[in-house]
Amino acid sequence: LIGDRLYSEVYLTIDCSLIPEERLSPTPSMSDGLDLNSETDLRILGCELIQSAGILLRLPQVALATGQVLFHRFFYSKSFVKHSFEIVAMACINLASKIEEAPRRIRDVINVFHHLRQLRTKRTPVPLILDQSYINTKNHVIKAERRILKELGFCVHVKHPHKIIVMYLQVLECERNQTLVQTAWNYMNDCLRTNVFVRFEAETIACACIYLAARALQLPLPNRPHWFLLFGATEENIQDICITTLRLYTRKKPNYEFLEKEVEKRKVALQEAKLKAKGLNPDGTPALLSIGGFSPASKPSSPRDVKTEDKSPSSAKIKREIDDKQSSKSPYNGLRKENKRSRSISRSRSRTKSRSRSHSPRRHYNNRRSRSGTYSSRSRSRSRSHSESPRRHHNHGSPHMKLKHRVEDLRGRHGHKRKKSNSPSKPREHVELAKKHRHEHGHHRERRERSRSFERSHKSKHHSSSHSGHGRHRR
Repeated sequence: LIGDRLYSEVYLTIDCSLIPEERLSPTPSMSDGLDLNSETDLRILGCELIQSAGILLRLPQVALATGQVLFHRFFYSKSFVKHSFEIVAMACINLASKIEEAPRRIRDVINVFHHLRQLRTKRTPVPLILDQSYINTKNHVIKAERRILKELGFCVHVKHPHKIIVMYLQVLECERNQTLVQTAWNYMNDCLRTNVFVRFEAETIACACIYLAARALQLPLPNRPHWFLLFGATEENIQDICITTLRLYTRKKPNYEFLEKEVEKRKVALQEAKLKAKGLNPDGTPALLSIGGFSPASKPSSPRDVKTEDKSPSSAKIKREIDDKQSSKSPYNGLRKENKRSRSISRSRSRTKSRSRSHSPRRHYNNRRSRSGTYSSRSRSRSRSHSESPRRHHNHGSPHMKLKHRVEDLRGRHGHKRKKSNSPSKPREHVELAKKHRHEHGHHRERRERSRSFERSHKSKHHSSSHSGHGRHRR
C-alpha cells in the first residue's frame, strides 16, 4: 500500500522468462516482413558468434549459455530488422560476462568480433583502429545492453541444465559413463542455438538431452515406466526438443552476406512504408496525392521586368488611376484617403502661409522705398508686414493657389506610395523638389541680406543728416 493506492508486488521467477506459444507464431521480425527461415538463420548465426567470441575471450561455458539465452529472449520482443544482431550479440556477451562474474572489457569484445568478421570475409587480420567508428560501435553496444535490460525487465537469470544432467545420470546410475555425459552436454550446447530455452523448463531440456544421447549411443534406459516421468517431463515435450535439435544438423550453413542484404531490404521497405503513411516520398519530400495537388503559384514576370515597368511613366500613371478607382469604389478606404488628402492640404497651406509671412517679395519693398524714403526702418518693416499680410492671405485663398497646392500634395502622396514599391523614379522627384526648395531658400536669404544692408546704409545717412541739422541750428 503506497498512499491511497494498492499496488501489486513484483513477482520474478524463471517461469516468467518462458514465452507462451501465442507469442512464438508472429514474431516482431515476421511482422516487419522477414520470413521464418531468415529469422531462424539469424538466430543461429548470432548464437554462433557469441559462442566463438566467448571461446576467444576465454569465458566459461555458463556465461556463453547465458548470453545466447538473452539473445533469444530479446529478439522475441524486438525485430531483427530494427536492431543489428551483431551489436546485440556483443551486448549479450558483455552482459552475460557480468552476470556470471567473469567481466570483460567492451574494447576486448569489439576486438574479438572485428577479428571474427575478418576471418568470415577471408581477409588478413588487421588490428582494430581506435577511430570514430570504434567509438560509435562502443556507444551502440552500451545502448544495446541497456535496451536488453529494459526489454527483459532486468530478469536476466537463466537456469542452466548442466548440473541437472549430472544429477539425473547419477539417479540412473550412469554417471560413470563419460561418453554419455559428454554427448548429453554437447546436445545441450547445440540446443542453445534454437528457441528451446525460451519454450521449455531446464528439467525438461536435461531429460531430452539424456534421451537423445542414449539413443545416439544405443544405450538402454528404463522404460517401464519411462524414466523421464520420474523427473516431471512428458514424452511430447521431449520429442519436440529432440526434433528441433536434430534439425540444426540438416540445415544449411547460414550465409552472412545474404542475410544482411535481406535485412537491409526489409529495413528500406519499412522506412518507405513509414514515409508513405506520413504522406512523404522516399527522399523525404511531400508527396502529391493527385495531379491537381499543391503547386506554388508562378510569378508573372522576373524582377528585372518589374523594375523596368516601374521606371516607365505610363505604368506609373496607370497604377495611380487604378488606385484612385479602387479608393472611390470602397467607401471605407475612400473616406480614409479623403481625410488624408484634407490633412495634407491643410498642412501644406499652413507651411506656405508661414513661408510667405517670413519672406516678403522685393517688389513691395521697392514700392515702399519709392513712396517714403525718410522715416525709420522699424516703421517700414511694421507697415510692410501689416500691408502685405492681407494680400498674401488673399493670394493663398485664390483658386489657382489651391489647385497648385493640391497638385503638390498629390505628387508627394504618390511619391510616398512609390517609396513602398521601391520604384527607381522616386528619388529623382525628391531630389528635384529638394533642389527647388534649396534654391528658393537661398534666393530669399539673398533678399533678406540686401534689405538689411539697405536699411543699415539708409540709417547711417539719416543719422548723419540729423547731426548736420543740429549743427546748423546751433550756429
